[in-house]
Amino acid sequence: MKTQAADPVELAIFQSAVHSIAEEMGAALRRTALSPNIKERRDYSCAVFDGRGRAIAMGDHMPVHLGSMPMSVQAAIATIKFAPGDIAILNDPYAGGTHLPDITMVLPVFVDDAEKPGFYVANRAHHADVGGKFAGSMGPATTIEDEGIRIAPMRIVRGGVVDREVLDWILRNVRTPQEREGDLDAQMGACRVGERRVFELAAKYGMEKLAAWGEELLDYSERLVRAELKKMHAGIFDADDWLDDDGETDEPRRIAVRLRIDPDAGALDVDFAGSSAQVAGAVNAVRAITLSACFYVLRCLLGEDAPATEGILRPLTLHTPEGSIVNARPPAAVAGGNVETSQRIVDVLMRALAKAVPERVPAASAGTMSNVTIGGIDRRAGEGAGGGTGEAFAYYETAAGGMGARPGMDGISGVHTHMTNSLNTPVEALEYAYPFRVRRYGYRYGSGGEGKFRGGDGLIREVELLTDAEVTLLADRRKFRPYGLEGGGDGAAGRAVVTKAEGGEEIELPGKCSLQLKQGDVLRIETPGGGGYGGSE
Repeated sequence: MKTQAADPVELAIFQSAVHSIAEEMGAALRRTALSPNIKERRDYSCAVFDGRGRAIAMGDHMPVHLGSMPMSVQAAIATIKFAPGDIAILNDPYAGGTHLPDITMVLPVFVDDAEKPGFYVANRAHHADVGGKFAGSMGPATTIEDEGIRIAPMRIVRGGVVDREVLDWILRNVRTPQEREGDLDAQMGACRVGERRVFELAAKYGMEKLAAWGEELLDYSERLVRAELKKMHAGIFDADDWLDDDGETDEPRRIAVRLRIDPDAGALDVDFAGSSAQVAGAVNAVRAITLSACFYVLRCLLGEDAPATEGILRPLTLHTPEGSIVNARPPAAVAGGNVETSQRIVDVLMRALAKAVPERVPAASAGTMSNVTIGGIDRRAGEGAGGGTGEAFAYYETAAGGMGARPGMDGISGVHTHMTNSLNTPVEALEYAYPFRVRRYGYRYGSGGEGKFRGGDGLIREVELLTDAEVTLLADRRKFRPYGLEGGGDGAAGRAVVTKAEGGEEIELPGKCSLQLKQGDVLRIETPGGGGYGGSE
């Protein structure tokens, strides 16, 4: 549907209104969730979609969630004949999801007794455990069945009533059912908040105006991206980079990209031919992840006030060889594809783009989310939520690293970059919720790459276990360091070490592993620094 150009002031008001709905949904989810991963780290995302399931607003949340969420919404629409009061749930990576811990809920908004939804609101949150072979559901698995419960699009709420059979089925398949139920309830509540705000918007402006503004917002995003591409030189720009391994063998895995920029049309063709075939380990990315990385890079070309809508992708043509590490087929394991391969895809896209517009692209950031999951039984002395529960726990965290240096500016130290936008779990919250003692937490000085502008430093975190536990790492950038640009040096590689309580032996850990540790053992994580920019003077 083509519409007349909207009044710029009205369009700006509408853009702010729908963006605020996504932000308020996120605030409601954060305040009502049980797990530290959602409440403290803010590992969630919320968005608003039009009646055709196209994203017209996104909260300032997780890029890896947001760029792929439209595919989950479309999967829900294609599978379910929605009625008022319904909420769909899904986490299937092969139906628009990312990896199994990321659970998405979709609510259709029926305005004024309409037969079809006028809007959809959705959120996605990372659950600290969804079952599977490893505590935290983020280990070096070899099939998706090992990674946890896989939820195809289905209703979890029917006509406003929670379907206890569906909910109980989910809770029976996880290690921490009480925490999971609390987080799922929070997601349902956040959807209701979004629905209520859409009703208010429709009552104020009417559906005809909202539909027209939604179309214009999508068109506006497209125009902004095309305008940026038209400023660039025509050409083909190649780049590649490597994942250290897949967790099953030591063989590096290649991600290659070719960008073809057509400034006349304001179009971008992205081809990942030459990337490794899908692998036995858990670093496979589904196409939704690769598309999400492309969305993120295109959004980086725009100003902060640009609307984050699905229109950003219209100038993009994406080629992802089926059965490759950037477009895996089932039953491939994908937990690391979401958190590690997504970062490397961005690194490769940025490296290629740096050849086209070197004055706009930073050096590589840490390039890994340095995922840590720890699970076991909380046997601390005392009572209450802070200890002595005698119940299972599952802790999950991504550790920040160094940002790459930028043209004219140093990188930032100890920050989450690119496809992750989460925070850390504060020491106080960590020690209260889990049987851990934080021995050290600070910058890893000198880990940023040298250059005219230095890369940001990574972090060091030492955690002492106060109970026996299963510890799992899913990390990268151990062999292939974050690259510098324009003569800048590479950032330091990441590493992880366990110091045994008995005897004090230090054991260097591979980036992808799972092992049983004893009470008193200390896990030390050192995250990579960012690459430097420009030769040293």
